[in-house]
Amino acid sequence: SQCHAVDQDASGKGEVISKQLTVGQQKPEVSFLVFFIVRQINVAEEVGEPSALAGLALLRLQSAVVTAMSRIRQRVVQGFAVFSVVSLLLWLATFLYGSFYYSYMPKATFSAPVHYYYRTNCESSTSFLCSYPVANISLMRNKKHVLTFGQAYRISLQLEMPESPANQELGMFMIRTTCFSRDGGHVASSARSSMLRYRSNLLRNLGTMLFLPAFLTGVTEQKQVLEVELFSDYTDDPYAPSDTAVIEILSSKVQIYSSELYIHAHFTGLRYLLFYFPVISALVGVSSNFIFLSVLFVFSYMRLLLRIEWKPEQVRGGQDNTQLTAHSILSLAAVHECV
Repeated sequence: SQCHAVDQDASGKGEVISKQLTVGQQKPEVSFLVFFIVRQINVAEEVGEPSALAGLALLRLQSAVVTAMSRIRQRVVQGFAVFSVVSLLLWLATFLYGSFYYSYMPKATFSAPVHYYYRTNCESSTSFLCSYPVANISLMRNKKHVLTFGQAYRISLQLEMPESPANQELGMFMIRTTCFSRDGGHVASSARSSMLRYRSNLLRNLGTMLFLPAFLTGVTEQKQVLEVELFSDYTDDPYAPSDTAVIEILSSKVQIYSSELYIHAHFTGLRYLLFYFPVISALVGVSSNFIFLSVLFVFSYMRLLLRIEWKPEQVRGGQDNTQLTAHSILSLAAVHECV
């Protein structure tokens, strides 16, 4: 009768442990430990000896340590997975923003030296130059157009001219600019006038006396730098883009040290924000991309989880086997105690 009672008690506990084992199927390393600890607790409660109670305390401590280590390991794995996913999404968001920025934003400034050429085989000896100084500037860099379609540009010419008597007597002179396409077609042209700034003889003499040490050592020179605006709002034609620009100074007596062509882009709208507020634009762009990619990843992950289907027969069969195993183990243990 006692063995029958123990067997019934084992059957009842087997159902409890079977539930624990059913939950423990997701964690196999914990299921057998739970069964062993419950079994030892029952033995210790029935015996009531100090050694059994000490063993019970050790088993409970071991169970707590194993559970804590399992949770810590699970948290570490989950943290590493979350960190990896967040890092990947952040890298993708930064890459997408950088790709958009470098493909959408044109070059803000462009400069090129201007080298003039002219004919000197003159029949007349009154002038050394037989033609006007002309320069041909390419608007291509690495086989790509410098000017972006639809973008407004300011094109200017910088002239470094000496304050010589010839330039002072020259007065005003004209600068003509013509842009040509690849096939030689005329795209745009402009004509601008310029001259040296006037300085009286008294001011020139005072400046010479004041800066005489600098003039003698070569630190500075008696020259003026003129900036002539050739195009104030130039927009390239997408059907006939400009490949070259021809600059011609309509004077055979002009004297020039050096010359430089400058092209500055006038940004408006989104390009204005991206260029003048790069940090804020980068933060907003990367954050938007990161949020979009995160939402897309979450929806994809949830859809993947919903597509996983468990077979009901396998689930019921697994639960029945677990209950049978737990009941058999407890029954054998109870019979062994009775014997």
